[in-house]
Amino acid sequence: MGKTIAEKIFDKHFVDNPSGDIHVIKLDAVFCHEITTPVAINDLVSRGKDRVYDASKIKAVIDHVTPAKDSKTAAQGKIVRDWARRQGIKDFFDIGRNGVCHAIFPEQGFVRPGYTIIMGDSHTCTHGAFGAFAAGVGTTDLEVGILKGVCAFQYPLSIKINVTGKMPEGVFAKDVILAIIGRLGVNGATNRVIEFAGPVVEAMSMEARMTLCNMAIEAGGTCGICRPDMTTVDYLWKYIRDDFGSKAAALETYSEFLPDADAEYENIIDIDVSNMEPMMTVGFKPDQIKPVSEMVGEKVDQVYIGSCTNGRIEDLRAAAAVLKGNRIDDNIRGIVSPATPSIYNQALEEGIIKIFMDAGFCVTNPTCGACLGMSNGVLAEGEVCASTTNRNFNGRMGKGGMVHLMSPATAAATAIAGKIKNSSMYKGA
Repeated sequence: MGKTIAEKIFDKHFVDNPSGDIHVIKLDAVFCHEITTPVAINDLVSRGKDRVYDASKIKAVIDHVTPAKDSKTAAQGKIVRDWARRQGIKDFFDIGRNGVCHAIFPEQGFVRPGYTIIMGDSHTCTHGAFGAFAAGVGTTDLEVGILKGVCAFQYPLSIKINVTGKMPEGVFAKDVILAIIGRLGVNGATNRVIEFAGPVVEAMSMEARMTLCNMAIEAGGTCGICRPDMTTVDYLWKYIRDDFGSKAAALETYSEFLPDADAEYENIIDIDVSNMEPMMTVGFKPDQIKPVSEMVGEKVDQVYIGSCTNGRIEDLRAAAAVLKGNRIDDNIRGIVSPATPSIYNQALEEGIIKIFMDAGFCVTNPTCGACLGMSNGVLAEGEVCASTTNRNFNGRMGKGGMVHLMSPATAAATAIAGKIKNSSMYKGA
């Protein structure tokens, strides 16, 4: 019987099978940030186990509230900062060098095809875009990962999503994943790996694939995963060129993790995007989806563009194409947060930051703050945000607030109109 991508990765990293379907696997990396890691650090210290399994495989960042907004968040940052120094963790990204974790870690070349990665963050599934197994875990698993470099999971069952057809103009990866979540439901992929395949995914950039995998968790998935190919190799080349004689050699090596032709999936779902419209969420669950055309004219108070889902350079370009030459509505608060300093610099060089500022947006430093309602754009009760983030739970961006998830282009068009609007209504979309 053939193997899926996830099964091949598990088999390659197998350590033990202590009971039933539970498999212990070796970890290639443990990612950390200042919201969930301090609890693990403090517990390890209290147990006399203040050490790490391999400092070179620990990557840490302060990103969720940065700079700190109060004494509590300052203390959280200090715990991670002091720990990184004690343990000799060189890949630690502090204020001024930091970015949103699921953007800066792949940007730095820390994710490779076939890798196993954990983090105390549900959107760790983002990194599956590289053909890796990457999963969010709780505090206990994070502690074990930091201390021993292993983690226990159920042996992976996979759902395959074949994305076919031709992407219509104005439709992006965010629209595709929203449509998929709407079809699967929030529990449709629980304890499963979602393997994204098909010609549409093959034609996507790494940024777009990361958007797909980022929101696998919103359908309950443990991990989203894409097949490694030349697009993957091109993205990583500056980090892997010394390991391979050529890009073709790198691809041949990474092809070890391609699924077998006779791999078995729990379910195979075909989605044709040829007639897909821009999509958005409408309630307090990620599977409550409608076409934007059915929501045109609905009230919005704030528009937020950024996050680990849609804060990359191609996301900013898509929004800027809509915003160029336009001003946002006087009743809208527009906020944009490039996901990393590198993305911010590139947006500056391309004139994108000027387009945002000329349109009336507030441009902030890289941060996750607004996405989880902690800083840089918290909503007041009764307010509505059109957002490029990944989660629309009740109170997610502020108590009593409503979040509508959508693509950067739709968010930009909405900012101009002052209410929900399709990006095709504006020149350059």
